[in-house]
Amino acid sequence: MRWLTVERTVIIVLFVLIFALAFRVPVDTDTWWHLRSGDTILQHGFIYNDPFSSTMQGSPWIDHSWGAQVLLATIWNAGSYAGLAMFMAGLATAGMAFVYLMCAGNAYLRAFAVVLGAATAAVFWSPRPQMISFFLSAVILFILVRYKRGGRDYLWFIPLIMILWGNLHAGFSIGFIFIAALIAGEALGNVFAPNREQAVSWRGIRKLIFVGVVSVGALCINPYGLQMLTVPFQTVNIGALQNFIQEWNSPNFHERQTLPFLALLFLTFGVVGASRNKLDWTDFILYSGTGYLALNAGRNIAVFAVAVTPIFTVYLNSALTERGWVLRPSRRVSSIGALVNASIIFGVCIGAGVKIAAVLSPPLVTQALAETLPVEAVQALNERAAAGNLFNSYNWGGYLTYFAPEYPVFVDGRTDLYGDTFLSNDYLDTALAREGWQATLERYGVNTVLIETNGSLARALHEDSAWQVAYEDDLATLFVRQTPIVSEAENG
Repeated sequence: MRWLTVERTVIIVLFVLIFALAFRVPVDTDTWWHLRSGDTILQHGFIYNDPFSSTMQGSPWIDHSWGAQVLLATIWNAGSYAGLAMFMAGLATAGMAFVYLMCAGNAYLRAFAVVLGAATAAVFWSPRPQMISFFLSAVILFILVRYKRGGRDYLWFIPLIMILWGNLHAGFSIGFIFIAALIAGEALGNVFAPNREQAVSWRGIRKLIFVGVVSVGALCINPYGLQMLTVPFQTVNIGALQNFIQEWNSPNFHERQTLPFLALLFLTFGVVGASRNKLDWTDFILYSGTGYLALNAGRNIAVFAVAVTPIFTVYLNSALTERGWVLRPSRRVSSIGALVNASIIFGVCIGAGVKIAAVLSPPLVTQALAETLPVEAVQALNERAAAGNLFNSYNWGGYLTYFAPEYPVFVDGRTDLYGDTFLSNDYLDTALAREGWQATLERYGVNTVLIETNGSLARALHEDSAWQVAYEDDLATLFVRQTPIVSEAENG
């Protein structure tokens, strides 16, 4: 066991802890409409028109996450909450493993940086198809970094990855952002610093461009063809996302979960200044570009973590080496030292196992779900079997899609389906009880409303004699119309 050095022990402990950190109860509401989609595909084949809402029923829908949904549904059907948590933790750990491989310095420096990067990215981790994008973005960047710094050319794996990615999640745009950053950074470097080390030649840049073009073509190999390329643009152009949906808002720096992001942001800036190495153009574009994306929308913090954690180690390692502040890990240890290291690993694994078992305990799962999702209210809804359509909170649309399948939702997390006009006007004006909200509910034949108890619409409905409370708790209130109406669609 003398191979079990302190350095290797640190690496093993690092990834055991990351796996334990990422293992959590799946409470993200969007998880559930993905599961419903996956089950629908498994039973009936590809989805081309909306089957889940009353407002967009039958409208064309590009289900850009169909492959991931099938995978998630299969995992859920086989392993329930444990399966989803394992899926999330496995992809998070694998993604951070590729980040570790891109880092510079010894195991101790890398471990410190990866812990910081994992804490930064963890705000993004949930059992949704975006976890696959997190992992694949780390793989793509690893290939690009190896091409630039390691002299290893694995570029032709990128189009193959894009074929897979294009059938799993629309986050493939992250891969193209990384490719574009390398092309632009190396081109600027060749113009302004032609004699720098670890440079990609003009010939190499041309190859990167060609691989990028081929990768665009590879994305078209999916059930929706060229339409898949439009999904990222449709999504980012929805103004309601930036204005009202939390993960698309700028980060709230009063929340503790954003502190690792701030630490990585400012520490990277600091170590670049402390190092005698000039800031590489590609590193600058990756740092500033992903920093802008993260400051613009909190969901992009994980992209920043993947891109910047390796950059942080390059300049930190340089600054420490220049000052002689470098630990020299031993190659071998004594038998007693190896036994101590093995005991440490064993103890950490036991602790991680206890944490995982606690996460999966039924009382904790029930509590975690009830804190953020309308579990009891949905049970009350299912018991009523009321006629007419449902108006629901955007935040709970995904959960309702899976756990109240007899009630087509008014809205859910498929923002590319609903579009900016519907979200900003029909949904938000009603949810905020703005002028004309009663007319909107009548136009859509809404006889049942499930909304946040403390929301504007709940207060307005309490004051409207046409509605009565069917169920209420601190989180959710279920309203039903006293005299049900018939929707225009039913009249027609």
